[in-house]
Amino acid sequence: MTPQLYVPTVPARPGDTPDFSYVQVSAAGEIARPSPAATVAETASLAETLIRVLDESGQACGPWNPGLDPDQLRKGLELMLRTRIFDDSMQRRQRQGKITFYMRSYGEEAVSVAAAMALLADDMLFPSYRNQGLFLTRGVSLVDLMCQLLSNTRDMCKGRQLPVMYHSGERKIFSISGNLATQFPQAVGWAMAAAIKGELNVAAAWMGEGSAAEADFHHALLFAKVYRAPVILNVVNNQWAISTFQGYAGGEQRSFAARGPGVGVAGLRVDGNDFLAVYAATAWAAERARAGHGATLIEWVTYRAGAHSTSDDPTRYRPREEFSQWPLGDPVDRLKRHLCALGHWDEKAHQELIHSLEEEVAGAWRDAIAYGSLSEGVRLDPHLMFTDVYKDIPPHLQAQSAALAKELREISAETGVRSP
Repeated sequence: MTPQLYVPTVPARPGDTPDFSYVQVSAAGEIARPSPAATVAETASLAETLIRVLDESGQACGPWNPGLDPDQLRKGLELMLRTRIFDDSMQRRQRQGKITFYMRSYGEEAVSVAAAMALLADDMLFPSYRNQGLFLTRGVSLVDLMCQLLSNTRDMCKGRQLPVMYHSGERKIFSISGNLATQFPQAVGWAMAAAIKGELNVAAAWMGEGSAAEADFHHALLFAKVYRAPVILNVVNNQWAISTFQGYAGGEQRSFAARGPGVGVAGLRVDGNDFLAVYAATAWAAERARAGHGATLIEWVTYRAGAHSTSDDPTRYRPREEFSQWPLGDPVDRLKRHLCALGHWDEKAHQELIHSLEEEVAGAWRDAIAYGSLSEGVRLDPHLMFTDVYKDIPPHLQAQSAALAKELREISAETGVRSP
């Protein structure tokens, strides 16, 4: 028999009935929780099963239940809703031509919010472009995020980054890169440096499952394993890398989490739409890293409910109604159901929170455009392009800066419009 080239299959295309039979789901509460000091071999089974806490009725089950109090649960729900409402507002602004580009995290909010809540404030975060929940959980203001999208005079990136590529040195969040997977080796390097300095802080990085096909992913795993770096490497398996099904990145025959034990790093496969499971798994991995037991690779099984970005139309490559049939549900609805089952939430409180957050986001937008919009108001000083690269600006850039200043003065004289 001659070898045959195998091409991964896509379970459903536009017009087909959604098919998630390939998603291996474990019952809530059935997966054992080993000690964070467990050997890598003892985590191998956790990389193939699915760690879950919340069952279909909203009850928390099993040994992975982190036992969060009602205030923490309400905070988590509020942060996920704030992220979703912010996303929805920015999507609308883009469609109205008020910002140029946007990427929502619709359906994936728990992956960022619960993880950030489980980590310490001084742990260093290396996000991907769909982790806005990390910024909001760490306390970065809506106005600051909006100003980055507008590239206005309050833009944290000074107009040098694409929209959505935020950062916050104050909040220990590394700059997002449009070059996929670079954050993984950077996080491992930061973690190695922290260990050398004797610090207890860990690093955590996120990427989509499509990026796991990049060489940087494998380089990061190797260094994390060899040097036992205190790092958490998060692969967000939302089933689609732009328009490419996760099977093309290698997720069809083995889990992405299984790559961890394969190279000597602990691996967990976790229900990414279960707020409690995300919190618990992140806390477990952080405890393991802080105690010197090494890195953890976590695969978050979730679903990208919206488009990849405002430049994408997912109805061209997958069934329109897929999210409604995703077997792991909606992370916001699941945490809401849990709080209601505990008697600490109800529909009235939920609608009041949504209304309050919508007003908060609308007010933040009014504040943000006071610093300039795409079409009017003050603009960034174009001379910023010559700064923050060299300690002492070299002569050729000084000459270019002077030439720019002259040209701007001439334009201002001709148009009567004052240049920055």
